[in-house]
Amino acid sequence: MVGKMLDNLSKYRIVLASNSPRRKELLSGLGIEYKVMTLKDIDESYPSHLKGEEIPIYISSQKAKAYEAILEDDMLIITADTIVYQDGEVLGKPKDEKEAYCMLKKLSGRTHEVITGVTLRTKSFCSSFAVTSLVTFDLLDEDEIDFYVKNYKPMDKAGAYGIQEWIGFIGVKSLNGSYFNVMGLPVQRLYQELKKL
Repeated sequence: MVGKMLDNLSKYRIVLASNSPRRKELLSGLGIEYKVMTLKDIDESYPSHLKGEEIPIYISSQKAKAYEAILEDDMLIITADTIVYQDGEVLGKPKDEKEAYCMLKKLSGRTHEVITGVTLRTKSFCSSFAVTSLVTFDLLDEDEIDFYVKNYKPMDKAGAYGIQEWIGFIGVKSLNGSYFNVMGLPVQRLYQELKKL
């Protein structure tokens, strides 16, 4: 049953288009009923002229567009994309342990942006937004980075880390913005947007 606070969503069948266990957990926290549906091989590339928030907004809207053919009248698709952004460079999901190590070396002792773009799509409308959080890491020594990469295998995470894991406990010095956004879904802003539907 749809939570009383989001009764307006009862007219929709809500679909979370993501395999991320963190996004599933966060969306469930809003107390809404939804199904997970994912398509294979959605292109996550983007035009090189895009900067900052434009990148995850573009990717999340492209993900939503991929569902066009199967959209039914009462379906609401939610897609999201999270990037780690530092010095104008996107730190995506690392290919291997070596790349994960290098990414964490770059983040060590510095502040970076975590930006999540979210798209809400039905047959009749499509809207996107982005939320940015600033994360500052303490200086990480090589043993700490090595321990995290070897034990937590963060190859499925943008920037090679999960804030809710060991590295977040020992490494994140400060956070300006939404913690849940860094996990992969800015649920406070999403709730506000869903209230408007």
